[in-house]
Amino acid sequence: MYDWLNALPKAELHMHLEGSLEPELLFALAERNKIALPWADVETLRRAYAFNNLQEFLDLYYQGADVLRTEQDFYDLTWAYLQKCKEQNVVHTEPFFDPQTHTDRGIPFEVVLNGIQQALKDGRDRLGIGSGLILSFLRHLPEEAAFQTLEQALPYRDAFIAVGLDSSEKGFPPRLFERVFAKARSEGLPAVAHAGEEGPPEYIWEALDLLKVKRIDHGVRSAEDPKLMQRLIDEQIPLTVCPLSNTKLCVFEHMREHNILDMLEAGVKVTVNSDDPAYFGGYVTENFAALHEHLGMTEGQARRLAQNSLDARLAH
Repeated sequence: MYDWLNALPKAELHMHLEGSLEPELLFALAERNKIALPWADVETLRRAYAFNNLQEFLDLYYQGADVLRTEQDFYDLTWAYLQKCKEQNVVHTEPFFDPQTHTDRGIPFEVVLNGIQQALKDGRDRLGIGSGLILSFLRHLPEEAAFQTLEQALPYRDAFIAVGLDSSEKGFPPRLFERVFAKARSEGLPAVAHAGEEGPPEYIWEALDLLKVKRIDHGVRSAEDPKLMQRLIDEQIPLTVCPLSNTKLCVFEHMREHNILDMLEAGVKVTVNSDDPAYFGGYVTENFAALHEHLGMTEGQARRLAQNSLDARLAH
């Protein structure tokens, strides 16, 4: 079944480039940039990838991102991910990147963007992988910081297909970012947002009604609100669900408890994605395989999930 799932054409709509930084590349970039790491070796770092919640993961995630310093670093990061896409027949990807993670460390915005953009272009030209880049705001920082990031991004407006909202969800509801999303919308940038992972269904309502998002990233807690579920079904609002991530971060205790197939059968436009694959134990095919192994996903369900991802693209 793995080989069949791997060969299935699919799109990935929820993947953080910084979260695809594999330990081997992290160590290589640290050596190249002469950065001392707190881990003795790759295996020690891998053992640190045991998280009890989203915040524990984010603390390690931001620490790892510190090795990304140059345009070549961001190119290498993105190119490594695209090669994995090619291996797994991901024919289109719409990755996130977090400018504030880098500009707050003194890395110029254009250094980050140029490296990523060149790799995505090479991915289109050399690997045949379609793509569109999503600029994400960090919700644990003030909206004013998001406005500054948007201003930095606007000279490169054509590099992006949308804006997003990620990082620590609890205590940072979407309504805090209503104005900056309105500004992005006025510049012709549609929106997506993380909501309903650790945060409550109310955050999904806010993302839809206040941020006017086209897709909900995660959204698994929609199932707690029947009225919200019906809206998602009626309006066919895509959810970019990340099964391995949800279990790794204890949103669900075990994959057999995951609700993605229940939502699929209810008529919700759910998709399968990897989120931060270097940290959560797998890329898109591994996420599909986990659904087959633990939830009994059928070939028909896999085809529908893959088609949903292709249908839910923002870039064509």
